[in-house]
Order: sequence, then C-alpha cells, then structure tokens
Amino acid sequence: MVQVQLKRHALSTMRRQLAPILQYQRLLSSSSAATNRVHIQVTHHSNSEDEDSNLTSSKNRKSFSRLENLRSQLNQEDASLHEFASTPSLQQVSDNSATNAISNIPQRKKAPPRPAKILPKPKWLKASPATSPKYHELRNTVRSLGLATVCEEAKCPNIGECWGGSSQKKPIDPDSEEYANMSEEEKAERAHAGTATATIMIMGDTCTRGCSFCAVKTSRKPPPLDEEEPKKVAEAVKSWGLDYVVLTSVDRDDLEDQGAGHFRRVVQNLKERGGNVTVDEDGKKERGIIVEALTPDFRGDLDLVSLVATSGLDVYAHNIETVERLQKRVRDHRAGYHQSLSVLRHVKTVNPNALTKTSIMLGLGESDEDIRATMRDLSDNGVDVVTFGQYLQPSRRHLPVKEYVTPEKYEEWRVEAEEVYGFRYCASGPLVRSSYKAGEFFLKNMVREHERERKKKAEEEAKLSVV
Repeated sequence: MVQVQLKRHALSTMRRQLAPILQYQRLLSSSSAATNRVHIQVTHHSNSEDEDSNLTSSKNRKSFSRLENLRSQLNQEDASLHEFASTPSLQQVSDNSATNAISNIPQRKKAPPRPAKILPKPKWLKASPATSPKYHELRNTVRSLGLATVCEEAKCPNIGECWGGSSQKKPIDPDSEEYANMSEEEKAERAHAGTATATIMIMGDTCTRGCSFCAVKTSRKPPPLDEEEPKKVAEAVKSWGLDYVVLTSVDRDDLEDQGAGHFRRVVQNLKERGGNVTVDEDGKKERGIIVEALTPDFRGDLDLVSLVATSGLDVYAHNIETVERLQKRVRDHRAGYHQSLSVLRHVKTVNPNALTKTSIMLGLGESDEDIRATMRDLSDNGVDVVTFGQYLQPSRRHLPVKEYVTPEKYEEWRVEAEEVYGFRYCASGPLVRSSYKAGEFFLKNMVREHERERKKKAEEEAKLSVV
C-alpha cells in the first residue's frame, strides 16, 4: 500500500514539472504553422489583381499581429530551452519524489512509559520464608508423585508457614488440665501446632479460564487427566500424616463433565482409605479423615455440582471471589455472582450435612456497602463459613491492588460476619486464604462437633422409637 502511494506521488510531481515544457512545445508548433499559413497567403495574393490588394493587406496585418502575440507569450514563459535541456530525467524525478514522499510520511513515536501504579506493600504483609525441612519434605513428595498444589501455582504467600507447619507453640495433650482451661480457638491451635498443610490441586496445573487476578496457567486445551491421580493423592496424604485434606482444581471446560466425575473419584478414594469422620461412644475421641473440596462452578450445571457434593466430602467450598459489582472485571466471563450463589445453595439441598464455605478478596476497589451486600446474599443462601483476605497482584499483567486493607479492618469484618450476618465462622486477615490453616483448625472442630450432634440426635431418636 505504501509503495502504491509513493508511485502515485512521484507521477503527480513529474506531471507538474513537465507541464511548462509540454506547453512550450505546443506553442512552437502553433507558431510554425501560423508562419507557413502566412507565407502561402502572401505568395498566392501577389499574383492576384489590384482590386484585391487592400483586402490582402488587411489579412496579412491580422496574421502578423497574431504571430507577434504568440512570440510575446513565449518570451513570458518560465521554461527556456536551456531549462528544458537541464530538466532531470524521469528516473531522477521518480527517485527524488519517492525520497521526499517517504520523508513526508508522519512517523509514529513510541509512547512514553507509563508510571508504575503498584502500591508499596505495608509492613504487616510479611510472610514466613519457605526454608523449613517440612516444606522441602512436602515439596519433594509433590514432585515425586507428579501432583500440583494451588499453593505453588497461585503463588500463595503462606506457603512457607502452611507447608512448614511453623508454630512457636508446642502441641498439648487434650486430656491435660491446661487444655481444659483454654478457649476453643486456643485448643485448636495447640492441638495442631506444627502441623503442615498443603492444598492439592487436581486435574492438572493448567486452567481453561483466564481470571484477571489468578496466576495459574491457562489454555483452551490442557493436557488430559491423569487416571492414576486419585491413587497418587491418597499416597501423598498418607505420607504426610494429615487428617484434614483440602482439594481444589482448575476449571476444565474442555471436558464433557468439566472434571466433576474425576473430582468425585479423588474424594471417594480418600474416604475409602482414611475412613469417614466418626466419634466414640463418649463423644470425645474421633477418627477418620476430613475432606474439604474447593470446587469450580461447573458453569452452573447443578447435576455436576451434585456429583461432587455427594462424594463423601465434609466441607464444600466454592469461592465467590469478589463483590457483585466487580465480578466482570475480576473473573472470567464464564463465571458469575449469581451462578456461584446457586452452586452454594444447591449443595445444601443434596447434602445437608456438608458445611459450605466461600472466600472474598479485598483491595480490588470494593466499598463497605458492597461487602455487606455480599455477606447478606451469602447468608441468605445458607453459607456457613466465609473468609476475607488481601488481594495481592501476582504480576504486572494482572489487576493492580487498589487498597491494602488494615488488620484492624479485617477484624471488624470478622466480628460483623459472625455477629450480624450469622456465619458460623469467619477467618479474616491480610494473609488469610480460602484454604488457610487457621480456618482448617476451626473447621476441623466444627466437623467433629457436627458429627457429635448428629450422633446424639440419632441416639435420642432411637430412644424415642423404643418408648
């Protein structure tokens, strides 16, 4: 396209430069023709009779008058014979015109670099370094079995603390007097002090969605599922000696069932090997493994939600991520606020014994009223547990942080969530994540207590039936 424009510009320039020369040639031709006509007329009329002499003289004066006018016009022209001889060639004109045309094309200037809009992190956002022996032990197990963890893929800031089981307090005997005088949260913390936690991410490390806050890899066609993964997950949990397991997964929109059947098999395999949560007759000693599943939304297909919800899990978690107003900017277009609410609501209809849980990121530009409206919607849909944590920008390609919420504000949200909106538990803090271990400690006790209440109720019903 540029070459065509250059050629057109060169031809137009040549026409303008050659116009005087062509006009000069036309005038010369006209002058020569006029002279010849005069000469013929003079010769012809010199032999005519005297009575025509006056008429001939008049015509000659007119012809010579026109010739004088033509010569006068030629003298006034800009182009001369010397100028015609010194006129540049067609190739020279074309080259010069092309050069001038190129120089006249406006050049696009590179935009100046934008100033960085990354807010400096406050001092309270400091996580433990990932250097402990327990951290390396868990990482080696994950590598050897070919598993993925959301802790690594999503660049979680708590990986050093959770994987390392870092705690300054020592475990305590549940039968001791000191344990009896502690609060429930202190009991949970001391009973599991030093316990490592890892959230296993199943169905691969590549997601089919591209949320603007998430650091997990994305692809339209991720690798196929590993059929041996349920077995590998069970081996990893056994080697770690965990009694509370958190499973999550990437979205697999490329699969017919979006991975719901695979998720179900992983949970069932864990339950078969670790056993369901049970309590002894005294209602104190428990055994079995607790499974929390942090699931995708399965595009709102409630039949697929039922597959996972009835797999034997104890806690069904699905993150709503942010307030309704920011959903389209933060999440993939296939996700949605009301779609997530329908998933959480449906779980209770197919598995009333399961606890439902969700998580909200703060610092994306939400207002206090946005957060309160979200808590109200979650409570109305029967959600038991909610967590609040600070959004941290994984890279410059992701959404920037609008605000760093203070620890004091997180505490206010925790109190409001539990006392005003009636959530059974709320974990709230800058470094809290949906699978953060502080929440697991409390959830573990909630699940145990839930099982005790269920068993007690069953015994009372049995007694009434006997009577």
